[in-house]
Amino acid sequence: MSRLDPVTKTAGEDRSTLIFKPSVLVVDDEKRIRDVCLKMLTGEGHEVAGAESAEAGLRMVKNRHFDIILLDLMMPGISGMDALGQIRAAHPDTVVIVITGYATLEHSIEAMKNGAFDFLSKPFSPGDLLIVINRAVDHIRTLKDIATEKSRMRVMINQLADGVMTTDIQKRIAQVNPAFLKMIGYHGPRPIGRAVDEVVGIQLLNDMIDRALDAPEDECNEESGEVCLETGTKNAEIIIGTHCVPFRDRPGRNLGTITVLHDITTMKKMDRLKSDFVSMVSHEIRSPLNSVMTQLKVVLDGLAGETTPKQRDILGRASEKIAALNRLASELLDLAKIESGLIAREREAIQIAQLLENQVAFHQASAQAKSIQLHLAPLPALPTLMANRLNLEEVFSNLIVNAINYTPENGTITIDASVEGDYVCVRVTDTGIGIAEEDLDRIFDRFYRVKNDKTRFVIGTGLGLPIVKSIVDAHHGLLRVESKPDQGTTFSVLFPCAALAHR
Repeated sequence: MSRLDPVTKTAGEDRSTLIFKPSVLVVDDEKRIRDVCLKMLTGEGHEVAGAESAEAGLRMVKNRHFDIILLDLMMPGISGMDALGQIRAAHPDTVVIVITGYATLEHSIEAMKNGAFDFLSKPFSPGDLLIVINRAVDHIRTLKDIATEKSRMRVMINQLADGVMTTDIQKRIAQVNPAFLKMIGYHGPRPIGRAVDEVVGIQLLNDMIDRALDAPEDECNEESGEVCLETGTKNAEIIIGTHCVPFRDRPGRNLGTITVLHDITTMKKMDRLKSDFVSMVSHEIRSPLNSVMTQLKVVLDGLAGETTPKQRDILGRASEKIAALNRLASELLDLAKIESGLIAREREAIQIAQLLENQVAFHQASAQAKSIQLHLAPLPALPTLMANRLNLEEVFSNLIVNAINYTPENGTITIDASVEGDYVCVRVTDTGIGIAEEDLDRIFDRFYRVKNDKTRFVIGTGLGLPIVKSIVDAHHGLLRVESKPDQGTTFSVLFPCAALAHR
């Protein structure tokens, strides 16, 4: 196996300097050639193994990976040329250096066309061998550096809250992060390699990318704009700031584009939200406070007497008001934190099955109090999620509590999950009173509550579902609801799998 050996440092040397020592396999039917190569390369600090035939070499390659293989083309049995094809198919990253006699120079050229990195002509000197090996080491190190840098860049881009997409010169998608797909509402086949037009249905973005690709190479062209996107909810939209620039190589030739999307909805609506918040606080909090003060005044005036049932009733109602006020304040704070982006930044690997089992167990007592059957359906193997654990617990807790509150006695609540493409989908299904079609577009509005004869006894603030939606949005997830009056409701929550962030 390849390894990195630290170099002894001298004054002024970079502490990060490392020498790459590859693993080498010498496949040659001439024992003298094998022994010389093994001795020289071992002396250079390489990890070296030998094989006396192509068959033996292929068996060794099957069991482990070698960074470099010295392969003789002319051997009895399986030829080196045939072995080369099998090695390249099994280990495309392995560097193969063919060894050939002067009479088979044409074969060595053919081998290079078939994927060999270089060749050595027999007889070769120790110096020739070291030159070729060092050239192969430099090649491998360069490829590793490129792969490492690409991996770091991919992870960094996928963790950005802003949407990022890169395209090539043919306007095909080279890289796109979950935030971008969430903003444009894309939920389909894997977008990498597809034409932009097949994934992005926003004409403004397509026009910006076209202009960036056509920009003169001697001009620094940046396309900017704003676009309003529908969210699927009535009278709701998000405002996206868009930026697109051409991506160029050192000579200045266009190689593709980089497009960045930034959600500026909050900034655009900040003033309106502030006024709405002040209005809500003055209305929703002042009313309970006035009620509490009125009840306390009754007690202070002595009208309730001492430790009488009436007095206890008044104090009980006062306590309920205070509790309601506390719940409202807590949910307002949660919603404000989620929308500001302060929550959902600290994420961890979560096994969603265990989390759902805990939630069902926690809410089982509340369901049994209403004679409701709350159960978790058998779950398939589910991918790991990268998410904020407290946020996910709050999502499913709110959905289960909602289902219990709006399901009559002797009803049923079922929770199940499955994999849908790159997402884990969790469904909370109840046999409750359902939601009318005209209310479906508003249930995620803050403080909105469905009001009819069947819901008037349900206590709530109207913030539970808006909190659920905000958390799902912060995780670049999707939220769906299906419901009909008197036929129950199904909430489906889709969170992107952890693997999506590493593509």
